[in-house]
Amino acid sequence: METSLHKILVIEDSKLNQEVLRRILINEHEVILAQSGTEGLEMARSEHPDLILLDIVLPGMDGFEVLTELKKSDKTRTIPVIIISAMTKPDDEVKGLTLGAIDYITKPFHEIVVKTRVETHLRILKQMRVIEKFGFIDTLTNIPNRRQFDRDIIREWNRGKRDSKPFSILMIDVDHFKLYNDTHGHQQGDIALQTVASAITTSLKRATDIAARWGGEEFAVLLPETELAGALKVAEDIRNSVETAMIPGDDGVSVHNVTISIGVAPVVPGDDTNIAELIRRADEALYKAKDTGRNRVCTYEES
Repeated sequence: METSLHKILVIEDSKLNQEVLRRILINEHEVILAQSGTEGLEMARSEHPDLILLDIVLPGMDGFEVLTELKKSDKTRTIPVIIISAMTKPDDEVKGLTLGAIDYITKPFHEIVVKTRVETHLRILKQMRVIEKFGFIDTLTNIPNRRQFDRDIIREWNRGKRDSKPFSILMIDVDHFKLYNDTHGHQQGDIALQTVASAITTSLKRATDIAARWGGEEFAVLLPETELAGALKVAEDIRNSVETAMIPGDDGVSVHNVTISIGVAPVVPGDDTNIAELIRRADEALYKAKDTGRNRVCTYEES
């Protein structure tokens, strides 16, 4: 079987059963233990396990209630849960699966059954994470794609509105990219986009800053808790980094350069505007940068 260091949370009130499961799983996984539903919920939220083994009969909050609470929370909704129980009535199994459990293991535990069920679901989890990753990553540049950027900007908008915090976005376009493609070929154009993406991401100094490929030769950058002055500085750093980046030619000898135009739009989210308007403002600033000579940074100015 494939081994890994997945974190497995066992929510089980019997210390004997806890120890049995710990011994079965400990050689391949990190095992953490909780003896009640309340403790299990707290650990699920704080420890972010990859998989939960959940007993049904627990003191206070029973397993079905725990499962219901797990599926209510954004932090724990996607954690796969396997029910472990001595109850063998089909209705109990059906209820658990209906509430969102992915499998059902009966007591007493059989080592091979436990290991096989756990490894099967962890393998599925790994496959799902790979699928999700590539669903939100641009495969050419290996940075987040438009879909991921849309999720991030909604999250940042909601946070900014709640906390009255500013953030800024940059819309970036590679100058004369069609001419570059026509001159050097589409394969060389792909290398240019990869180089631009790398220059953008290396210019970002904070882990919270996000660069994404918007589409074609366009990129976008999200700068949380950043007002106009800070956003303009980041934008100029990016512009300079791209201008000086060397794009290797396909002959292994020549190098090329491209430039970018950047539109900057800051906002403090409120009821008087929305995300679509913010993006429109950044686009307007980008068009201004292109119309006034390219290879420059411009900001949105209200008329």
